[in-house]
Amino acid sequence: MSLLNVSDQTFQETLDKNNLVLVDFWAPWCGPCKMQSPILDQLTEEAGEAVTIAKINVDDNPETASKFGVMSIPTLKLFKNGSEVKTMVGVQSLQTLKELVNQNQ
Repeated sequence: MSLLNVSDQTFQETLDKNNLVLVDFWAPWCGPCKMQSPILDQLTEEAGEAVTIAKINVDDNPETASKFGVMSIPTLKLFKNGSEVKTMVGVQSLQTLKELVNQNQ
């Protein structure tokens, strides 16, 4: 599995190239986003090739955040085969994220 930093320009390509993508909509000034980041790092290590994690800075990439209706951060969205299947707002636990990945493989 990999952790990618994506932009408005590379977002769709990332969805198209990967079966299961967990997208973290975040910003550097966001305290809860800073809490979510190490959890995503741990998920990267533990989930193997099951999911690709993509991080998108909403300040630098407002087009994608707007397209997907992101109003609060962190927002995590799971995409399967390019289609959105789940949205979670706020910090999510490692266990919650692992269960989500396992349910959608």
